[in-house]
Amino acid sequence: MAITDRGPGSGARTDVDAAFRGHATYRSLGEQELSPAEERFEKGRRTVGLFLAPAVTIVFALLPLDLPRDQHLLAAVLLGVIILWITEPVPIPIGGLIGVGAIALLGVVTGDEVVAPLGSTTVFTFIGAFILAQAMLKHGVARRFAMTILSLRWVGGSTARLIIAFGLITCLLSAFVSNTATVAMLLPTAIGILSVIAKLLQHKELVAPDFDPLRLRVGVALMLMLAYGASVGGLLTPVGSPPNLIGRGLIEEATGERIGFLSWMLMALPICALMFVALAAVLLLLNRPEIKRIEGVHEYVEREREALGPMSRAEKNTLVAFGITVAFWIFPGVIALTAGTDSDLYTEVGNRLDEGIVAVLGASLLFLLPTDWPRREFTLNWSDAAQIDWGTILLFGTGIIFGSLLADTGLAETIGNSSANALGLTNLFLITIFAVILAIVISETTSNTASAAVVVPIIIPVAVAAGVNPFVPALAATFAASFGFMLPVSTPQNAIVYGSGVVPITKMIRSGISFDVLGAILIVLLLPLLIGLVLDV
Repeated sequence: MAITDRGPGSGARTDVDAAFRGHATYRSLGEQELSPAEERFEKGRRTVGLFLAPAVTIVFALLPLDLPRDQHLLAAVLLGVIILWITEPVPIPIGGLIGVGAIALLGVVTGDEVVAPLGSTTVFTFIGAFILAQAMLKHGVARRFAMTILSLRWVGGSTARLIIAFGLITCLLSAFVSNTATVAMLLPTAIGILSVIAKLLQHKELVAPDFDPLRLRVGVALMLMLAYGASVGGLLTPVGSPPNLIGRGLIEEATGERIGFLSWMLMALPICALMFVALAAVLLLLNRPEIKRIEGVHEYVEREREALGPMSRAEKNTLVAFGITVAFWIFPGVIALTAGTDSDLYTEVGNRLDEGIVAVLGASLLFLLPTDWPRREFTLNWSDAAQIDWGTILLFGTGIIFGSLLADTGLAETIGNSSANALGLTNLFLITIFAVILAIVISETTSNTASAAVVVPIIIPVAVAAGVNPFVPALAATFAASFGFMLPVSTPQNAIVYGSGVVPITKMIRSGISFDVLGAILIVLLLPLLIGLVLDV
């Protein structure tokens, strides 16, 4: 529920800052402010899921399917987990852990094998990024950033322009910085801006006194723009996201056709531009902000900026740690631009400056940079770090586990080949549609990196068997692998914004499926044309 002096419905005034500091990924019904209709829907959704998930798992496991035992049981468990994730009868991270436990108990793989992917550096990227974000929130750096952005008249006066501006910044950064790192960098600023908007709504009495600032539509639009904008921008360059590099390498190996950095950008730019327009339209229509204009925001912001005063030592230390982390996140991309992604220098730098390692080292600086050396006080202490959203980290960790199992057991390849044979795919257009749909579906339940690694190897032999040049459908699958907009486990950036506590999973599913459909149409229609123009393939 919203944080107030008294209980919900009492007319107590919400403490907006406390609400954002104390956010949680999952909140039970008693912790939320819901209308009677919303409460009935939530109770029904969660009750149905509690019984539907095990029923679907058991029934599917008992079906007489011509599948190896490990693939059959993995598919059954995964279906049950997806239902748990969507309906939330238990906290979403717990749903993933239940699935992990079921896989081990059923003997799909051993316990050691099932938890091995939790050692992925992506998990450590989350931990480091969340600790950095915690410092930015605790010491007011995020709020100062928010005030700076809101002080620009052309941005601060309109909620729609504010959301679009954030999306553009995210797109441009994620073209060269990892999508995860980009969202991690901008999340504290987005939360700071949202808290300002929530206070303005409260000040103008446009919301109830005890409203929940974590349930604003403008917050959903802003956070999803942050996550989805990173996925869109990540398509712009070959180094924008891991699926790009994976797909490009597999395509070049299979076809002998090299995709240069500039050629990739020329192909991707029109698609990214149209996708961004579609993204802005979808988010603003489905999550219409409570107010169109924020009247008086400039004066309000100026007063708040004056109240902040000069930067404290803790703020400066946070910026130092943040700046060093960002610089090392960006550096491999700079090497890629100058020396090329095939150079030994890029390989060496990329291996050493893994984004997960950089994230935890950057976060560690917060415990080394002092704010009061004589008293041995530092920028953060462990109790601060312990408050990060460990539920989101567990959630994405279980997503990585399922992605690895799909590949290791061969279930993903079985699904792809069976679908291709059943659908009778014999021409370029149909195979491209299949590639895009398969990549999107798999990326929804696993990481986008796993989707590219699984789908592209499936599509290439399918195309070759049909006598079709695999270049177009394989590249379409590579682009579509970055489409995972419906669930928190679909991409790291989805998980990060879900961890803000601002985006209910039902809103993420509704907005995500709409954008999935529009993006798939753009890829299927435009990519073959652009490949022909740019690469003459």
